[in-house]
Amino acid sequence: MNPVLRNTALFAAMAMLICLVGIFQSWNAALQIVNMGLISAIMALGVNLQWGFAGLFNVGIMGFVALGGLATVLTSMPPVREAWAAGGAGLLGGLLIGLATIVAAVLLVRRMRPGKLRLLALTALLIAGFILYRAVFDPSVDAVEAVNPAIQGYLGGLGLPALLAWPVGGLLAAAVAWVIGKTALGLRSDYLAIATLGIAEIIIAVMKNEDWLARGVKNVVGLPRPVPYEIDLQNDPDFVARWAERGVDAVTASTLYVKLAYAGLFAAVLIVLLILAQRALHSPWGRMMRAIRDNEVAAEAMGKDVTARHLQIFILGSAICGIAGAMMTTLDSGLSPGIYQPLRFTFLVWVMVIVGGSGNNFGAVIGGFLIWFLWVEVEVAGQWIMNLITSGMAEGALKSHLNDSVAHMKFFTMGIVLLLVLRFSPRGLIPER
Repeated sequence: MNPVLRNTALFAAMAMLICLVGIFQSWNAALQIVNMGLISAIMALGVNLQWGFAGLFNVGIMGFVALGGLATVLTSMPPVREAWAAGGAGLLGGLLIGLATIVAAVLLVRRMRPGKLRLLALTALLIAGFILYRAVFDPSVDAVEAVNPAIQGYLGGLGLPALLAWPVGGLLAAAVAWVIGKTALGLRSDYLAIATLGIAEIIIAVMKNEDWLARGVKNVVGLPRPVPYEIDLQNDPDFVARWAERGVDAVTASTLYVKLAYAGLFAAVLIVLLILAQRALHSPWGRMMRAIRDNEVAAEAMGKDVTARHLQIFILGSAICGIAGAMMTTLDSGLSPGIYQPLRFTFLVWVMVIVGGSGNNFGAVIGGFLIWFLWVEVEVAGQWIMNLITSGMAEGALKSHLNDSVAHMKFFTMGIVLLLVLRFSPRGLIPER
């Protein structure tokens, strides 16, 4: 079959599956799949840049997605003025002392000759800097977290529009990716995977334990939104009358309206990123990245700076994951560090890229939609199938076990889908051309 026709048929089939959810379940469920499918497609696009273009094995996707969520809080939430008055200056001072200690240590290593004297001086500098940092930082943290801890206990954000949080999420993820890339991109792919996995866990641990930053595991709720609130729409007489003429009640209409508005915003972001990724793929830069991916030694022999090019694409892919993380937190209207699990935000995104077709941006998009659809719908279908299987069984341990196993159906399905694709279409549903 013609590749264009085949790809069009795949996207049409995906749209039909979502429409079936709308017809047989609810249009709210269908639009929720669309919204999360768009976000998943953007995450897969970021990973496809790193793996499909450059062969970088990043297993720390979860950390960059979480940084995007953190950026949403830091950008859109209003500042907590009492917390800033109690310890804001001390926190900033402590962070500056820590940064100054690191810079001084780097300068000392560069300026002094190797030997015992440099080792002693470096040790003394780091110990003194650490003691001073903790002496300034810790009392300020206690003061900030003591400010109305039930609903505040953190510094808040900048109070900027919610949409601005999405590019800020990308910038924050890109900045952290630069730091990671400068230290880890010289490693072999397996060591890079271990390093990125460990750093992602560190990012999540910091978000969970540093309450002054974003309330830690106490979560931040009620984040500002770029779309209207459902309750405001339900209290708008014109909105209620307009939808009543079409036979739709105000509650259903308001939820559909909000989800459609989010879908429009997310689709606009995905289209812009997809166009940019396609232009990059077919540019001389994209061809150089694929040449490096296919044979690093040959590319290096041709004068290409492999490490610098890897750093570029590592930052770009991580920034896209950060944007997706910020969008997801905005959609949820809250930040909860506990939801960031490697299975959902790393393994599943990798499955999307592999199933869709690594090295092909459209493959990443269809993979994002398809895998998220299966992740959500398999449990619903599994419950129906299990009820059918156990309908004739007497009550007992076997029936109870089968019904309880429905919750694990999604993991089983992911494994089956991955195996089938690797067996019958190893380059993915839309392979690289």
